[in-house]
Parts: sequence; C-alpha cells; structure tokens
Amino acid sequence: MTDSLAIVGAGAAGAGAAYALRDSDVDVTIFEKSRGVCGRAATRRKEGCRYDHGANYIKDADGRTTDLLSELGEDGLVDIEEPVWTFDADGQISEGDGDRDAHKWTWEDGITQLAKRLLAQTDVRVDQPTRIASVERGDHWHVTDTDGETHGPFDSLLLTPPAPQTAALLAESKWNDERLPALIEAVGAVSYRTIRTYVLDYGFELDVPYYALVNTDKNHAVGWLSREECKPGHVPDGETLLVVQMSPEWSTDHYDDPLDESVPTVAQMVAELLDDERLATPEWVDDQGWRYALPNDGAVDDVIRSAEDERLYFAGDWVVGDARVHAALWNGIETGERIGESLRGD
Repeated sequence: MTDSLAIVGAGAAGAGAAYALRDSDVDVTIFEKSRGVCGRAATRRKEGCRYDHGANYIKDADGRTTDLLSELGEDGLVDIEEPVWTFDADGQISEGDGDRDAHKWTWEDGITQLAKRLLAQTDVRVDQPTRIASVERGDHWHVTDTDGETHGPFDSLLLTPPAPQTAALLAESKWNDERLPALIEAVGAVSYRTIRTYVLDYGFELDVPYYALVNTDKNHAVGWLSREECKPGHVPDGETLLVVQMSPEWSTDHYDDPLDESVPTVAQMVAELLDDERLATPEWVDDQGWRYALPNDGAVDDVIRSAEDERLYFAGDWVVGDARVHAALWNGIETGERIGESLRGD
C-alpha cells in the first residue's frame, strides 16, 4: 500500500520536501492557500514588467544550491552580476563587502520558478487555492479547509506556513497528545519582522553601479532597494523598476496605510537616498505587505521534532532561524528525506 503525505504550503520548504520524495512511493498532496507557489519568493507582472517583490534572489551559501539550480535546468537562470552596496541611517552609500557580491540567483520568468521547477520533477498534486484551518490525528492525519471540507487520510503531515500560522493550526487541531501544548508554545514563540514592499516604475534608466542597496545599521526607514532591470527579462529597455522594502519598524507602523497616501512619502525617501529628485514621481506603483516576512530566530529543535514518531513534521526558514530562501529550501529537502526514511523503515 502506498504511503501518503499532506504538505501544508507550497513555498520553498514545501516544494523542497516534495522534490526530495520525487523518486519514492509516497503519494504527496500539497495544500496551498494562494493561486501561486513559492510563498514569499513571489513574482508579479504589470505594465510589461516582471518583478520579484518578496525574496529578491536565491543566495548560494555552500555550493549545493548552485548545483541544484543547474540540475533543475539552466534555461532562463540568471545570476545577477551587479553588486549589493550598503547605506547607513544618514543615507551615506558605500561599496558592499565581498559576501554580498556572491551568487544571486533568479530566473528571467521570476523567482517563483524555484518552486515551479522543483514541483515539475514530481507527480505531486497541488490543491489550490485551499486554506487549511485545522488538522486532526486519529489512526491517520486529516486536514480541514476553511470551506469545511476534510481531506485525508494521510500517513504523514508536514506543516510549512510561517510559525504564527502553524501555531494557530496546532491550536485548532484535534489531537489528544501531551506534547501538543509544548509544540504550540515552541512554534508560537518564533517572532517575525514585518515588511511592506513598494514597487516603483520610471520611464528612464538609472546610471548607478549597483544592483541593490541594503541598510546595515537598521536605522533607516528604507531597509532594502533593488533594481529589477538588472535581471534579464524583467524590465523593458529604457526603464527603471525599483523594489523598495521598508524597515520592519516603518512597515509595522504603516502596514495598513492606503497605497496612494504612502507612496509619495516612500518615493521621496528613495529620491533623497539616491539623490535624484526624478524618483519622487514614479509612473506607476504596486505594493505588498508581508506580515510574517522574516523570522528573528528558530524554533527549539528537540521540541519541533518530538512528534515525528506520530508522523508530524515542520519545515521552513523559521525552523532553522535563517530568513533566506535557500535555508527554507534545504530545510524542506532534508525534512522530506527524513520523512521518506521513516516511511521506508516501517
């Protein structure tokens, strides 16, 4: 009889886990709340432009990511050549260090290609848009969506949403196990930084030597600014498209501000930072709020793994405490491998 696995979330971790099980006999179903895949590694299209408005690229920490991306297909794969520079609270721009100039991978079709290409190597079923509201453990695992439909049974369950959402799922679970309170506490203890992203388009090209700027002292309202035109296939020639991610403090304070009210303030900050008054009046704009953008730390590992004998698993950047796409990806892959080993051992 084929073993089955339910994965909640088709982000980098969920897609990575499915990819790890591609050659196994495990029947995998992913439940994803949105119409896209890859979570905060998100791509949009507007006015002839394509832009990565969440995670900007995939960093290669140890070489294995580059190898994996190559295996997934090098067609359309982009390594951003221009460097990342820094700026401080006073807006003083400086050249970046060597570490920030390492591989910065994305695709001409956008960073969502990561999950799309991982999943294309599998026969996994992606059920979307389906938001899971609760989970239940009897002889097997079942999940219930917000429409009241129950899915299952599944032999194993992998939860990959941000920690606060995963803690809420656990709190609504029907699972009579003494470990549950400790799990809810450990997962819920992971704190997050909130980020609001603004996308600003201009009908002219910027003449600067860098791809992006990052605020290193964490005392500027702008946390990150990058140029999508540095990514082939993203922006028409002769245009500039800036992805501006505001600081966690500013983002929290202005998370619900109407776009038309907040854009003039943000655009003026950008104009002052880059010393170019033309940037105060973008041709068109877009935005996205990420309530749970970046985990500040990781969950307690021995608590998180305490329920694996009941076939309950967790994966994501919040599990390892590293707010990077490659961290979520590899944690998902490693968790998927562990699930496969557990099922083969039965």
